This record gives sequence, C-alpha cells and structure tokens, in this order.
Amino acid sequence: MEKKSSRDRYGEMSGTKIESHHKPEDFAVRGKEPKDEVQIYTWKDATLHELTDLVKEVAPEARRRNAKLSFAFVYPDKHGRFVLRVVGMTHSSGRRPDDHKALAELNFQIGDYLDVAIM
Repeated sequence: MEKKSSRDRYGEMSGTKIESHHKPEDFAVRGKEPKDEVQIYTWKDATLHELTDLVKEVAPEARRRNAKLSFAFVYPDKHGRFVLRVVGMTHSSGRRPDDHKALAELNFQIGDYLDVAIM
C-alpha cells in the first residue's frame, strides 16, 4: 500500500549553469528553455540543502568539494517580462545559513523556474 505524503508536491523545472545564472529571457519561450534543464519533483517545504543534494545527483560539477550553488527563481513580472531573483547560496560540503530556507518561505510559486548557478 502506498503511503501518502502530507506535503504538497510541486513539479518544477530547474536549469543548471556553470559560473553564472541563465538570463531571464532564456526562459521566455515555453519549449525553448535552456538545454541543461532538469525536471525535478519536490515539495514546497523542501529546503535549499535538499535541492543541493538533488542537483549533486545530476550535475557532477556540483559535487566538487568547493562548489557553491546559487539558487534563483525565474518568473514573469506583471508586464510579462521574465525576471530572475536570487534567493540563496549553498555549498557542496558544509552547512551555510541558506541551507534551511524552504521554497515556500522564499515565495516560490507553481510555474516559476528554479535556476541554479554552480560556481
């Protein structure tokens, strides 16, 4: 029997890029998102630390001991232009203050993109 979770599940698209974030306009055309896009499923109470672990599973660069991961939300503003808002930074190893920030606490909305810069 499948155990049901009390967490609300998000389907989210995540792009990863080495050294910098994507440009907001890279997400403007549905179906033409960045080629390094990864689709992940998570929950609104997922923390940036949990997302770091997910990124490390699919991006070898994120596994480097000294890797830093910068998280940003990409979404359309009230005029329909895409904007990028950096929401936190984690490290591949060790704990940092942003590790415990949850998507909901950072105002992530269903339909937003999550962009991760691996530095």
